[in-house]
Amino acid sequence: MIDENRHELLAQVASLYYEHEKSQNEIAKELGLSRVKIYRILKEAREEGVAKIIIDWPIERDSQLEENLSQVFHLKKALVIKSTLQDGTSSLQRLGQMTARYLEMTLEDGMTLTVCLGRSTYEVINAVRPTFRSHINVAQAMGSIPFAIQELDSAALARQLAQKLGGQVLYLSSPLVATSPEAAAVLRSQPLIERTLNASRNADIALVGIGSLNPRNSRYVQADLITAQALIELEQEGAVGDIGGQFFTQSGGLHPCKYNQCMIGLSMEEMKQIPNTIAVAMGKEKVKAILGGLHTGVIDVLCTDHITAREVLQLELSASSPGSAPIST
Repeated sequence: MIDENRHELLAQVASLYYEHEKSQNEIAKELGLSRVKIYRILKEAREEGVAKIIIDWPIERDSQLEENLSQVFHLKKALVIKSTLQDGTSSLQRLGQMTARYLEMTLEDGMTLTVCLGRSTYEVINAVRPTFRSHINVAQAMGSIPFAIQELDSAALARQLAQKLGGQVLYLSSPLVATSPEAAAVLRSQPLIERTLNASRNADIALVGIGSLNPRNSRYVQADLITAQALIELEQEGAVGDIGGQFFTQSGGLHPCKYNQCMIGLSMEEMKQIPNTIAVAMGKEKVKAILGGLHTGVIDVLCTDHITAREVLQLELSASSPGSAPIST
């Protein structure tokens, strides 16, 4: 419990910042304190409940499914929007907006973020509102691929997010897939590539999508990094999806395919060490991939829609208890 004098200071600073909309620099000058001190006071005010922030989400969410997902898969948080079967594109955009608001609330000065390629991560970053954060770094989590739609590549996404946050971008100047495991090892040892990979390994937040093995929608097939037939064979061999170019099975294990050995980017084990990995994915074709992704131990926060969430939970339930009754909310 904080003493009365400390409580008074926390309330005073919080009032100046939240109610009177003064900047941290203005408050620091007014009270004769450093900006870093003001930042720490505001953080303490939130943690002690002196400043209570109530978020009025404009997007309808399913709190019961959020709780179910968090409990079943031991997540830090689940965010589930309500959607319909007919509005796939619109739902993905709204999912991006909701995830962006969560990301904005989570960000703090001095953080490093790392991002993966994909449509889902694009929608999140596109929805992030420009806001200045001190000493923010944004690093590519995986190498680049020759996209027809360049805005979906991790380099473009890292640059866009860094610009919106007033931060520095750290590029991974490498293709996503090397010609052999030996070539991949050589690339990873290059100083500039190693610098970015180290930044990603030590990131505070990772923003990732979850890829399915549907050849029609695969970014890797579109970029001629893998053939449609090879994806089909991977699925026949037990793979269900990928995160950051790393293919995994439904039980969450890393699939023993050559592509995982040739990929330039964070490994699955390295991603597990990041304190807050936010995964964004939705859609019927991604249900198996999302379930496998949840079993990898990489994901801390899952952002999806209620139709997908229900099917993921049902698939998990049926796998552990065959013949189980459908989940309803």
